[in-house]
Amino acid sequence: MILASQLVFLTCIWITLTPDVFAASEIKKSYQRCSASVKRAWESKQETRMRNNDSTKAWLLKYKQLLHIEDHDFAMRPGFGGSPVPVGIDVQIESLDSISEVNMDFTMTFYLRHYWKDERLSFPSTTNKSMTFDHRLIKKIWVPDIFFVHSKRSFIHDTTVENIMLRVYPDGNVLFSLRITVSAMCFMDFSRFPLDTQNCSLELESYAYTEEDLMLYWKHGNKSLNTDEHISLSQFFVEEFSASSGFAFYSSTGWYNRLFINFVLRRHIFFFVLQTYFPAMLMVMLSWVSFWIDRRAVPARVSLGITTVLTMSTIISGMSASMPQVSYIKAVDVYLWVSSLFVFLSVIEYAAVNYLTTVEEWKQFKKTGKISGMYNIDTFQAMAFDGCYHDSKTEMDQTSFSLHSEEDAMRGRSTGSPSTDTSQIKRRQSLGGHIGTIILENNHVIDTYSRILFPTVYIAFNLFYWGVYV
Repeated sequence: MILASQLVFLTCIWITLTPDVFAASEIKKSYQRCSASVKRAWESKQETRMRNNDSTKAWLLKYKQLLHIEDHDFAMRPGFGGSPVPVGIDVQIESLDSISEVNMDFTMTFYLRHYWKDERLSFPSTTNKSMTFDHRLIKKIWVPDIFFVHSKRSFIHDTTVENIMLRVYPDGNVLFSLRITVSAMCFMDFSRFPLDTQNCSLELESYAYTEEDLMLYWKHGNKSLNTDEHISLSQFFVEEFSASSGFAFYSSTGWYNRLFINFVLRRHIFFFVLQTYFPAMLMVMLSWVSFWIDRRAVPARVSLGITTVLTMSTIISGMSASMPQVSYIKAVDVYLWVSSLFVFLSVIEYAAVNYLTTVEEWKQFKKTGKISGMYNIDTFQAMAFDGCYHDSKTEMDQTSFSLHSEEDAMRGRSTGSPSTDTSQIKRRQSLGGHIGTIILENNHVIDTYSRILFPTVYIAFNLFYWGVYV
């Protein structure tokens, strides 16, 4: 081959150097023919060298010729009519993007890899090296038709090109890998929300081929499912990932192999403690303040009760808006509604106290013909203006005390007697004891028992609640 190319080259030089024999135009044509002959000889030499080294590195061999794509019908699975083709699966989970309680679904991004053998794609190779292709070859050969059961949305990433890789080995083994994001349903149970643990799974299955045509299995058993260590969610701990397999039956088509990607999610409780439980607890304790307010301070006790009731309604509405409309009771519903019941009972308690006080006064009026000195007309009129209890006897004592204090001060300045300070202290102590007696006499028995009963029952409820659900 080398000798022939040298002879052609020398002939071209000889023709070029003899212008008197050939015309000028013929010289130009002959030179072009000689150059083309030399180029073809060189390319033939390079092609022969590459074929001798490795057929997978041949520049001029097309992949269709090398893989015999035009010689086979790839519309049929490998080994059609025989035993089912085994297709191994392994998954590399990149991220859990979101978990939605309202839609009851999750979004996951992962690498899905298929392994199978198709002898129609085998090719000769002396070094046993594989060939790698992109997405353009996928439509020309047979690939497994895997789909995701219960999926709502899914797509193959296409930046900067479609994230698909196909690797073919000389013996016909094939690796098919792609990067996918899937949003699928997760059947959640919110009966223990927000102290719950959710079990979700992503299910893979062949769409067209039953178990008689395609056998789907995990390539490396339990090690076929790999995850990145940095996977985390704002509201959940990802406790574990596991792989399992099973069968699915459809009455019209038959049995299919199905693979499961299982993962367990445990919810963070601290967020809900700050946003729901703690405010509800504060509202309940705030409603107990009314038990210590004078029973004749109607505006103060009523406004406090209404405020706590409305605040509890707001907390319940905010929690319901962020949850699916389920027909069963959730754990957070139990706590919020019991807390609302305590707040409501505190309002009912004051209604009972006010009613019984009115009945008691009416009986006293019918018995004596006049209202008790403790609750005279002036007292009622003062209550209507500022909502505070005014006792005429106490006010008289305070007026008398202030007058005596002024007289003692004048007398002390005129006489300089040291006994003035002692008498003032005694009067203050006497007045303080008198006010304490009035408060105790004005306290209703229901308020007295409520100060002890309400906190005791609520503490017992919290101990029972957290003991059951945690």
